[in-house]
Amino acid sequence: MTENAASRSYGTVPSSEQAKMSGLAFVQGLVAGTQPHNTMARTLGYDIVEAEVGRVLITATPNGEHLNPQGTVHGGFSATLLDAAMGLAVATTLEQGYGSTSLEFKITFMRPILPDAGVIRAEGTVLKAGRRMGYAEGKITDANGKLLVHATTSCMVMERQTTAQT
Repeated sequence: MTENAASRSYGTVPSSEQAKMSGLAFVQGLVAGTQPHNTMARTLGYDIVEAEVGRVLITATPNGEHLNPQGTVHGGFSATLLDAAMGLAVATTLEQGYGSTSLEFKITFMRPILPDAGVIRAEGTVLKAGRRMGYAEGKITDANGKLLVHATTSCMVMERQTTAQT
């Protein structure tokens, strides 16, 4: 867990509250700590550290709690980091009142991640942002910049509810 992640608050911001800000403002709030990270970030120990239009960077330090039966870091760990990075990258392109959700996800594991890998970086970058769909790619690299995992996603863009539904 990074130093910033240890001091984060965790929870879910209601859709009606997220609808009051642009996607970029929301994601930058995650980086700044003015918005809580989702609880999966606490569970896996990752931190959202950079956000700009079309790009998000997440860092994590895999450890013995993230292993598969073969003793390498479980693919679900990488998939979660990339789903978050790419989804948030798409979110940074959205206007106030809109949100997105992953529709499709493709991942390629280039080399195993070992539990002593140190800090890894999951970067999501938007390939195309549209009114109804967003497309992004993601990559996980180690401290030396070596590519460990690559992924692509498509996300559906939708209007957020501005009031609680009954």
